[in-house]
Amino acid sequence: MTKRLKIRDLTMRDGQQSLFATRMPQESIDKLLPLYKDAGFYSMEVWGGAVPDSVMRYLGEDPWYRLRSIHDAIGDVSLLSALSRGRNLFGYVPYPTSVLEGFYKEATKNGLGIMRIFDALNDLNNVADSVKLINSMGAIADGAVCYTVDPKDAAAADEPQGFFARLFGKKKEAPKRIFTDEYFIEKAKGFEALGAKIITIKDMAGLVNPARVASLMPKLKAAVSVPIDFHTHCTPGYGLASCLMAIIHGVDILDTNIWWFGEGSAAPAIELIYVFCKKLGVELEVNMEAVAKIHKELFEIRRGLAQFDLHKDNFPHDFNPLTDELPADVDAQFDAAIAAAQANDEAALLDACHAIEDYFNFPKPNVIVKTAEVPGGMYSNMVAQLRTLKQEEILDDAMALIPKVRRDAGLVPLVTPTSQIVGTQAVQLALDRKKGNADYTTVSNQFKSLIRGEYGKTPVAIDPAFREQITGSAEEHDYDTSSYRKPDNPELPELGGVKLAQNEPEYLLLELLPAVATNFLKTRREAEYAATHKDEPTAAPAAEEAPAAEVAPITGPTFNSPMGGKIIEVNVKPGDKVKRDQKLLVYEAMKMENDLLSDMEGTVKRILVEEGQVIGANQPLIEFEG
Repeated sequence: MTKRLKIRDLTMRDGQQSLFATRMPQESIDKLLPLYKDAGFYSMEVWGGAVPDSVMRYLGEDPWYRLRSIHDAIGDVSLLSALSRGRNLFGYVPYPTSVLEGFYKEATKNGLGIMRIFDALNDLNNVADSVKLINSMGAIADGAVCYTVDPKDAAAADEPQGFFARLFGKKKEAPKRIFTDEYFIEKAKGFEALGAKIITIKDMAGLVNPARVASLMPKLKAAVSVPIDFHTHCTPGYGLASCLMAIIHGVDILDTNIWWFGEGSAAPAIELIYVFCKKLGVELEVNMEAVAKIHKELFEIRRGLAQFDLHKDNFPHDFNPLTDELPADVDAQFDAAIAAAQANDEAALLDACHAIEDYFNFPKPNVIVKTAEVPGGMYSNMVAQLRTLKQEEILDDAMALIPKVRRDAGLVPLVTPTSQIVGTQAVQLALDRKKGNADYTTVSNQFKSLIRGEYGKTPVAIDPAFREQITGSAEEHDYDTSSYRKPDNPELPELGGVKLAQNEPEYLLLELLPAVATNFLKTRREAEYAATHKDEPTAAPAAEEAPAAEVAPITGPTFNSPMGGKIIEVNVKPGDKVKRDQKLLVYEAMKMENDLLSDMEGTVKRILVEEGQVIGANQPLIEFEG
């Protein structure tokens, strides 16, 4: 019986997210839809993760319309897939079940067929409600287990330490390995028990090497009865080889992108997977002639995204596996890769796959990401943070501190949002050390929440003493959605008194992404108001403003910002008497919220900033009486 392989196409979500910062506009999507209807993918991942945020923030487009427009064009030919962080949905806070239910109900109404549900800690308690809700609404709950590895310092600890250790053969005891095959099998079985109809191994950093796939995939197939999906990226150079190994070991669904949106930091290109499948006698359940038409259209779309293209200097050579003949030496590399995979010869398999990718001019493996074993997006974000702070020289120090922060934080997998939290804290730790401060002098509110237990159970229990150091209490506290506050939906008097959100879908956007949705909806209401009041006379010009009052010079001691950011909240007012370590302000830096605690006792004389203000490093924020 011919082996068949289903494909989940990631081009319209993860492909553009990984390569082009989620900037593909609706007009480009519309060009592709008639072609996708003919392609017949099992599933198309089109929504979730960064899509709702980015299409509102950068494109001024409605996320619900994007999902609905794709379903209207595709129908039931392909199941539309989206991504959810379980209890956290798209954000950094746990939502009540009522919000989850409203979001999932609206998503399925707009055409969602599969919801891929994951939790950054692999805490099944955080995904149970989502699995139940999705199944109850007639969609497919896809349980995604986040793949990660033990920090490299665990392996280094196996080696003798120092001269006398080498002399007498004494070895430092290695930390217990956590992320074994059995760990992932346990999580997969747990997802199936909750009701998941698909299990995905979600390798967000591309860290699954081929040998691990050969070990893990057969065990997964034997442990669960639902289909297994494999999702990986090519960033560190394993992606193509690991996908081939997954096919050989019986994976049911494979995640791919179409040529111009594949490889590099994205998933492997389906065209290369097709060549492997043809040689293996595996039937790809896709109309490759339709894929070739999408492939052609995507070339122009990618050219239009050049300013966001992470690999614009690595534009791949064109290739249509239905019409283009491979040179004999390249064709031989495909055969060599298959033979190496079947023999479980990882080195030879990687050599052959890299030779194939080199021939087509796909990006080479990212050695930094491979060595650090972190997601590519996490690394690029740390670089951007340090560049903003003009502290690029401590990047190596921050990267080297990631294993420490992970271990202190319960060995969390590195996927949004934990990758952002851990990466930012590693940067803060490196900055603290550079300033001569004790470790964890500067701690983001999200890191405190993680250590407190509000994100869920970490793979390894957090040391109570460390929890007390970071949060002020050794006690663990689960998330508490009873404190959740629904966002305001204000009237806009300047626009005739209309509500900011006009309906339930718009209000859901406010709940999920308050700041971004507020700007998006305000712009939408302004456009509607202008369209219905275009014949009204414009207002008279405002009277000339009086010159601003002269600001009195600062004469007292000041509390200054440790780094640049944006003021979120001011917690004191003039005349307040404050104690040392009392919270003065909350500011956002590097996408994390940080409490600023007073380093002195005194009486507040003046607040020198206001909420929403962007501040620089070492800027005076509060003046105290002298």
